[in-house]
Amino acid sequence: MRPPDPRTPSGRRQWLAIAAVLAAVAAVSWYGWTTTAGQVRPEVTAYDVRSDAAIRVEYDLVRPAGTPVTCRVSALDSRKGRVGVVTDEIPAGGGPVVHRVVDIRTSARAVTGVVESCVRVGP
Repeated sequence: MRPPDPRTPSGRRQWLAIAAVLAAVAAVSWYGWTTTAGQVRPEVTAYDVRSDAAIRVEYDLVRPAGTPVTCRVSALDSRKGRVGVVTDEIPAGGGPVVHRVVDIRTSARAVTGVVESCVRVGP
C-alpha cells in the first residue's frame, strides 16, 4: 500500500486522520501513566481460615519504594459482614513490592480475607 499523497485534498485528510489518532493514543497513554504513577495497590495472594476465631491473610503491596503505608485488612463471613479487622502498618523501608502476612482474630467464622484500603502515611 502506498502512503497518502499530501499534495491532494484526500491525502491531507488521511495524514490529518493519522495524526489525530496518534495524538489521541499519546494523550490516553499519558493520562493513564500519570493517574497510576505512585499509587498504592494491594492484592490478596492467599488466605487461610485457621479456626472459627482466626484467619490469616497474605497480600502483596505495590507502592512507591520507601513509602510508609497503612492498610486495613478485614475478615468477612459468608454474608460479607465484617467479623474482624486489623490495621497493618508498613514502614518506609523496603522496595516497591512488599509481601505481608496478617493474622486476624474474628468474632465468628470468616470465609475470606480482604484488604479494604491502603493509604500513604505522611507527606
